[in-house]
Amino acid sequence: MRLRTNVAVLPPSLVEMTTRHVRSAILSGEFEPGARIVEETLCARLGTSRAPVREALRLLDQEGLIEHLPRRGFRVAVWSPTDVLQLFELRRVLERHAIERAFPLPAEGDPLLTVRAALDEMRTADERGDAFERDEAHRRFHTAIVALAGNRQLDLAYEPILLKLQLPMARNIREEARKTSHYNGIRRHTELLAALERNDPAVAYDALQRHGELVYLDLKI
Repeated sequence: MRLRTNVAVLPPSLVEMTTRHVRSAILSGEFEPGARIVEETLCARLGTSRAPVREALRLLDQEGLIEHLPRRGFRVAVWSPTDVLQLFELRRVLERHAIERAFPLPAEGDPLLTVRAALDEMRTADERGDAFERDEAHRRFHTAIVALAGNRQLDLAYEPILLKLQLPMARNIREEARKTSHYNGIRRHTELLAALERNDPAVAYDALQRHGELVYLDLKI
């Protein structure tokens, strides 16, 4: 006998659209850290009901891009310089472990295929001025490097740190483009891929250390 349920299932596309919209507004700098996110305003802006908006905000809260304040709603997450530096330090620790486990890479096939694909997606998005897709591909690039270790638990540990670093990573690339050239971000990642192709763990880790993910953040403790 089939049991009936009253739980409403939201259309995935509606939740995805709302999540993408808010994430894009945060990563582009339209919604600044600390800015309040009002459900009613988003509903009117997107022409949708509250249900997908609430689900999108719940997902972004899990990612660490926004935070819920009791009785005050949501706001864009505020990370102190110390928070950001500590997150980047954790990221480097996990990346170093991945490099130590993965290198030298196997000779057969192309173990860097996923890394190359992410860089190609970054380049394509950058050329058409799609900052959101560029940032998405940027995270896939670094996720693919850690995945080279073939350690599922490492991947699971790395993902939430990278999600929390979405905003500072996007801001670093955005400031780099404003102060120098938008091609510089692509160039840095192309150089990192070239270092990985050397198939030497010391060279690969040195390249990650010199990657420049903090250069344009102007963090002061």
